[in-house]
Amino acid sequence: MGDANGTNPVKDIETRLFINGEFVESSNGKTFNLYSPKTLEVVAKVHEASEEDTDRAVAAAKAAQPAWAALSVEQRSSYFKKLAQLVREHNDELAHLEALSMGIPVSTYFHAHAFSRVFDHYSEAGYTPQGTSSLNTPGYINLTLRQPYGVVAAIIPWNVPLLFFAKKVAPALAVGNTVVLKSSEKAPLTSARVAHFVKEAGFPPGVINVITGFGNVSGSVLSHHMDVRALSFTGSTRTGRRIQEAAAKSNLKPVFLELGGKSPAIIFDDADLDKAAEATQYGVQSNSGQVCMANTRIYVQDTIADKFIETFKHKFGSAVIGDPHSHETNHGPQVDKVQYEQVLRYLEIGKQDGKLLIGGESPSEHTGYFVNPTIFLDTPEDSRIMKEEVFGPVVNINIFKTEEEVLAKANDTEYGLYASVFTKNIDRAMKFAKGLEAGTVSVNCSSPTTAFDTPFGGYKGSGIGREGITHSMDNFLETKSVHIKID
Repeated sequence: MGDANGTNPVKDIETRLFINGEFVESSNGKTFNLYSPKTLEVVAKVHEASEEDTDRAVAAAKAAQPAWAALSVEQRSSYFKKLAQLVREHNDELAHLEALSMGIPVSTYFHAHAFSRVFDHYSEAGYTPQGTSSLNTPGYINLTLRQPYGVVAAIIPWNVPLLFFAKKVAPALAVGNTVVLKSSEKAPLTSARVAHFVKEAGFPPGVINVITGFGNVSGSVLSHHMDVRALSFTGSTRTGRRIQEAAAKSNLKPVFLELGGKSPAIIFDDADLDKAAEATQYGVQSNSGQVCMANTRIYVQDTIADKFIETFKHKFGSAVIGDPHSHETNHGPQVDKVQYEQVLRYLEIGKQDGKLLIGGESPSEHTGYFVNPTIFLDTPEDSRIMKEEVFGPVVNINIFKTEEEVLAKANDTEYGLYASVFTKNIDRAMKFAKGLEAGTVSVNCSSPTTAFDTPFGGYKGSGIGREGITHSMDNFLETKSVHIKID
């Protein structure tokens, strides 16, 4: 399969499970079809992990963990650096695998480099977590030890698979845990390919296990498993609740959840409107709107509303829709039929409740699960399309008059992952940075803007805990108090 700008580097597609250092077919021989969201054709038959396969992966991780934890920081580091380099060298191949499975344009692909940056960082970070000591109790030396949990499960989403692979696996491994990673059935190909690089980098068998399948089988087993001591999940709020319930009913494993969003962006009349329009249109068009922190609710001040909306409309509507394997494309299809039909249902709600400005349909000239960039105006705040996560290239723009009014509307949601405010007034900017109920607030920029060294996570229904280079290793470490009596 070629692309518009050269040869597709994908040759053999790996579809097996990676358990205890070996590639294996599912124990019951069960596979599922993976369809191209562009051509709608079957591109792979992927092995689906059974309950037995998931149990074997956990057992392999458990057996490998003591020896892995006993290695020095430098010994573990060498594997990280090799893996980072291998993934970086195969960026083009991984980009085309992602375009094939979930439709992200290769022109926008950054995931392999992000993966490698994370593993490179954690290769040098193993000495960072430290215990404490206290001499405040007479006759005792008191210590705290930071020790790995043991087996950690990582359940990653389909929209940015390799970034979440790295963000969960690297810190868990860096402090001595072993991992079972479950990739999404919607985008399993890059995780399976990276498993080859894990093997090539020389990781001991069982340290990293990669399975794929459906949440109600392998995901449920990992959530309930008594030998899985901690679990990190990124995905929908609905699934996050189920995972937390399963953890509570089993061994009360700590669960870290990065969930959905319905992010607001607020545009004041003193903002740079051109820059605000550029940032916010990218925030909701990126990855065809399939981003948890996409700014899908935009509130614009009444005095500049017409000008902003016209500028936003021009920029947002200029997306180049087409084959995700082409370097000319920056807007690909929705990931699969289920997601595509969900977006179409929300479009009908938007048409009933609001005023359609552009889009609202699939482009007739393209085969596949494409949705045109869509803008709705004047949508009631209680409409489902204003309350629920669409996960498509769909934005609602409403008008406000006062700071108090717009702050209340922005916070009137069960989500709290990301929020943006555009203003040149520093007092107002800080007021909204403090007042917005979101785990990340950006000023004069918008999603997907983050920083490498700041934590990421959500308020309210958008999650529990934080991920990031200053937090993630702590997520995967137990704290033990030791009291030494001195005669």
